[in-house]
Amino acid sequence: MATQRRMRFVTGTLAWLLGTTLVLVLLDALSYELVFVCGLIGLLVVTELTAPVSVSPAWRRRLRWLIGLGLFGFAVMVAKRIVEILPPEVLPW
Repeated sequence: MATQRRMRFVTGTLAWLLGTTLVLVLLDALSYELVFVCGLIGLLVVTELTAPVSVSPAWRRRLRWLIGLGLFGFAVMVAKRIVEILPPEVLPW
């Protein structure tokens, strides 16, 4: 039973990644940043949609680390974009 739920999670995540990558290719907007952000959104959505009601298996608790790393990477990308947008006079270095 647990293996079926885990495979459902993996299948959903892979389907989301392939679908968003295909849509980005069709829109001619493929970039690493967009794939990363769409993949993170998909990971969060699939994690919530496949969450068990009563008991949380160990593999789902380890997903928190992956989600945390993804959110940290997203914060770094946002900070990098903000620094690129700001005029040089505003930055202290």
